[in-house]
Amino acid sequence: MILDTVMTTAHVLTGALWVGSVVFVAGVVLPTALDGSLDAEPLETFADKLVFGSRAASVIMFFTGGHLAGTRYTFDLLMNESRGHLVLAMLVLWLVLTALVEIGRSRLVDGLREKRVRTPAENAADIFRAAAVVGILLLVDAGLLASGITLY
Repeated sequence: MILDTVMTTAHVLTGALWVGSVVFVAGVVLPTALDGSLDAEPLETFADKLVFGSRAASVIMFFTGGHLAGTRYTFDLLMNESRGHLVLAMLVLWLVLTALVEIGRSRLVDGLREKRVRTPAENAADIFRAAAVVGILLLVDAGLLASGITLY
């Protein structure tokens, strides 16, 4: 029981921090870079720290989520119940968020190494906006799971 509580808390906290950081980059950091208020070096530092945090969050989410799914769900429940479908949707969203952050960082850093800011920020902005939307969907999914709602 204590292990499940620790795993749930770590899972939710990590997810919230991860999504929050992606939303912050999409909503604050990149618009600031687009208006010319950030130089290449600090923006590259933001991008590197975000991708490091995203990778760490992915690992933590994999282990904590794997534990929770393994102790709370059977294969039959995952495949045939709405709560199981929410868990599977969360897994897909988690993979998509991880990929989008990696792709966005790659697009951003490629141009920053040439000491350009606005064009790389513009190239990465849509990817990070999509990542922010996926992250918000992850939190909505988590809220539905936490509420105990049955969709169908």
